[in-house]
Amino acid sequence: MTTAVQPTRRARGSQGNVGAEQSLWLIRLVIFVVVILWMIPTVGLLISSFRTPEAINTSGWWTVFANLFDGAQWTFQNYQDVLSSEGFGNAFLNTLAVAVPSTVIPITIAAFAAYAFSWMDFPGRQWLFIAVIALLVVPLQMALIPILKIYSSVGLVGEFLAVWLAHTGFGLPLATYLLRNYIGTLPSSLIESAKIDGADHFTIFWRLVIPLSVPALASFAIFQFLWVFNDFLVSLVFLGGTRDVRVLTLALNDLNGSRGEAWHLLTSAAFVTMALPVAVFFSLQRYFVRGLTAGSVKG
Repeated sequence: MTTAVQPTRRARGSQGNVGAEQSLWLIRLVIFVVVILWMIPTVGLLISSFRTPEAINTSGWWTVFANLFDGAQWTFQNYQDVLSSEGFGNAFLNTLAVAVPSTVIPITIAAFAAYAFSWMDFPGRQWLFIAVIALLVVPLQMALIPILKIYSSVGLVGEFLAVWLAHTGFGLPLATYLLRNYIGTLPSSLIESAKIDGADHFTIFWRLVIPLSVPALASFAIFQFLWVFNDFLVSLVFLGGTRDVRVLTLALNDLNGSRGEAWHLLTSAAFVTMALPVAVFFSLQRYFVRGLTAGSVKG
């Protein structure tokens, strides 16, 4: 009986392994198809960025595969026009001047708030945290006109400070929520040991909590930086179209022309402006998944 049962178990185990391998290959195939479908617009944009305006206006980007080595339809002039356009370099610097402070300021404030909500006892702590979370449902578009009126009354319209404050205000609730979920899951024994050794709250926060919270900080930094870097509406409302303070998104809109007659330049300009966000993402990618998943479960 024993010898008869063992081959049966082995057969069932081998069938289970085959089924698991088939499921794994099916999942990989589905992921591959999704990735290909997701990349089709990007590939089309990349191909169009190297095509002449005549070729773009007369045929679709997918037709290049039929005449791949036809030199008449390929050009680098689009990139030359974008890089040499007046004010484009200044717009890139203005974008950095907006994006970097608009990322650093809310992360700094949210980190302090997250530590306070996690490890400090004070009256109304839970109610204040609920109020912060409730601010997540406030749409940015509904607040633009009231904020613009306030800025106009104090003379902030057209200043970088106006955009910094706007992005900080609307980025703080999400930043506080994410960082609080992460910092709150840190081992309480570490915090208690630091208190026993005589460390105050600021020392614990700066020397213990911040180094341990790098994944969460990096994850939100990616979100915030990409959001601010690609923002058009907030910059248009609070900075306006002045050439001295316009950012890349406004410069790209002006580059397109009032009637859209130069839209072929947007394809090459899009890849020029994508360089920095892609570099930021890949440089912080190792922290991205860790920061998003940490704090989702306790353990």
